[in-house]
Amino acid sequence: MTAPLKVLIGCATSCVSLNAFLARGHDAWQCDLLPADEPTNRHIQDDIRNVLGMGWDLMLVSNPPCTRLCNSGVRWLSGPPAGRSVEDMWRELEEGVDLFNACLNAPIPRVAVENPVMHRHARERVRNWIKPQIVQPWWFGDRAFKATGLYLRGLPPLTPTHKLTPPRPGTEEHKLWSAIHRAPPGPDRWKIRSKTFSGMADAWAEQWGGHAIEEARA
Repeated sequence: MTAPLKVLIGCATSCVSLNAFLARGHDAWQCDLLPADEPTNRHIQDDIRNVLGMGWDLMLVSNPPCTRLCNSGVRWLSGPPAGRSVEDMWRELEEGVDLFNACLNAPIPRVAVENPVMHRHARERVRNWIKPQIVQPWWFGDRAFKATGLYLRGLPPLTPTHKLTPPRPGTEEHKLWSAIHRAPPGPDRWKIRSKTFSGMADAWAEQWGGHAIEEARA
């Protein structure tokens, strides 16, 4: 019998992805600077860069800080919000890219880093940049819009498992599916926008975990 995979779920507090891998018998752990959202003895509260060399078989970085890397935030690089400077924005961009680079190029054979579509300033700074697979939660049965880039190394693209039919624009249901984009300003906005959906997490665990096990058996 093939041994379970040693899996690291990085930049996550929700335990959604962690529980998906644990449910399939993997030796899964979660790591974030913040504590876990629910009681678990599988959460490492630390900078993910401090645990990258611990012999993982597979790493999924589900919500790395991306505010300065994604297309939706590129405008702040030239016109920062009140109370912030252009220098602040570019410094945060460099910090975000440093973390992304460390994860994408980690000494782990199978890596998936989730990130929204990047603007060119971020792409130009990524070491060994690869074109991401763009997926949506509604491909996996989750009623939500959130175009998500999956930067994959040593792993196959995800296959949709339960594609839904998106509601028509202008309807109340469409507004509900757009809750992430419509999240109001406030201290919890970042958490709403970084939500991990259960259907997508199940697909990660089932497809990528299964792929790695088949490789080990070959």
